[in-house]
Amino acid sequence: MIEPISVDIAALNLPSLVPMLIAIAGGLLIICIDLITKNLHKSLYVMLTILVLLISLGSVVGYSGATRGFFDVMLMDGISLLAQIIILVASGLFILLALSQKRFHEYRYPEYFALFLFMVAGFQFMVASDNLILIFVGLETASMSLYALIAMHNRDKSTEAAIKYFTMGALAAAFFAFGIMIFYALTGSVELGYISQSLVASDFANYPFVLLGVVFILGGLGFKLSLVPFHTWAPDVYEGSSSAMAGYMSVVPKIAAFVVALRFFEIFVSVNNQWVEFVLYITVVITMTLPNMVALVQTDVKRMLAYSSVSHAGFVMAAILVGTTQATEGLFLYWILFTFTNLGAFAMLWVNRTKTDHGFQSDHPFEKFSGMIKRSPIAASLMGLFLLSLAGIPPFSLFWGKMYLIGATVNGGYILLALIMALNSAIAAYYYLKLIVYMFLKEPREDDRMEFMGNANNPLKTVIGISAIITVTSILYIDPLLNMISTYVQMSGF
Repeated sequence: MIEPISVDIAALNLPSLVPMLIAIAGGLLIICIDLITKNLHKSLYVMLTILVLLISLGSVVGYSGATRGFFDVMLMDGISLLAQIIILVASGLFILLALSQKRFHEYRYPEYFALFLFMVAGFQFMVASDNLILIFVGLETASMSLYALIAMHNRDKSTEAAIKYFTMGALAAAFFAFGIMIFYALTGSVELGYISQSLVASDFANYPFVLLGVVFILGGLGFKLSLVPFHTWAPDVYEGSSSAMAGYMSVVPKIAAFVVALRFFEIFVSVNNQWVEFVLYITVVITMTLPNMVALVQTDVKRMLAYSSVSHAGFVMAAILVGTTQATEGLFLYWILFTFTNLGAFAMLWVNRTKTDHGFQSDHPFEKFSGMIKRSPIAASLMGLFLLSLAGIPPFSLFWGKMYLIGATVNGGYILLALIMALNSAIAAYYYLKLIVYMFLKEPREDDRMEFMGNANNPLKTVIGISAIITVTSILYIDPLLNMISTYVQMSGF
């Protein structure tokens, strides 16, 4: 007779699932409201989405349960909690951009907001587990929702962007699944902790297969992080998406993938595995450098910001290669500062978007911003502020993130890599300053009657204002922010 299996509910630590379940329940609630009552104003769904995100954020900040939960597949350590805070705060800022005065196609559908919450839950599952299967489920949940959100923009290039993203995403999913299969075959487990113990205990037996598994996993994560050569989708998808969604994609999916990469590559970096470190080193250097070169020749601001976001991702991947506690802290410091700066830059593109092309072949060519200081001094000043921060010009926020991360790289013994990082920062300054030249030093087009900040209502001004204030006053909160990050990182043992 088979004895029944008893499960201790307390041992399951169900509170570890609460933040994700709140987001999922919020998405289902929006769908149910739409089934009951049609044609409600979009502001109701925006406010409901923000409320759900705030409740989920409260459950993350106030979490005090055990680190492990739900049959040990959930991992609510410091890094998980910190990453979820970044995801939820950035998601809240992004969804406020839906309160545009102009009507955009996707916001007419309640399903947009439901899919958005499902996507957020997927990212939360990615960062809150070291089980490769659950990470894969979270990755695909978020990705499938994101494909639909891009396509719902319903412009000429949106469907093309969604199809490209879906095609590349399917390939990346296959890579990630093959990587999981290889490590399961080698170690008999899909838990990163057990995989690490097994590989170290066997002294990395069957090393060619280990490297093959690393390459497959790197391919899957490289797509989400837009690492070279998996970055080819980024410019086209950013261009086909709304500026707000492009800004979101440049921040939130990447922090989720960074956390997964941090947990996975820590297995090899902690034991100084030279071949894996070499693969990471080459990936980091090329991802920093190549998109920077391509960004120099772009004629569209959104595509330029897309390539710059790829370069920033390579810059932050250096922290995973270095693998020290200081580098891990630098990763989160950099990405928190980058979140506000980049969302601010894309938000400026979003509020300056027009339905007509005014003779331009793209939405945001450099020429569109000519003489912007004369037509809208406030908008030009804000955009210039975000660009100077992205360029790493002191004393703006991202300068401190760059300095801390380069310092961590030097302290980790990677002097040459630190020099390459500094050189790439100098190269990037050129194309950011190029747009500033257009805005401040060139004359406006004679036939140009566009009004910048024309569809910026109070919620949008609030998002841009918060981003600008944080960008300017960064020197005042770097130490408290570092102390908070250090507390969370030390909770995780990194």
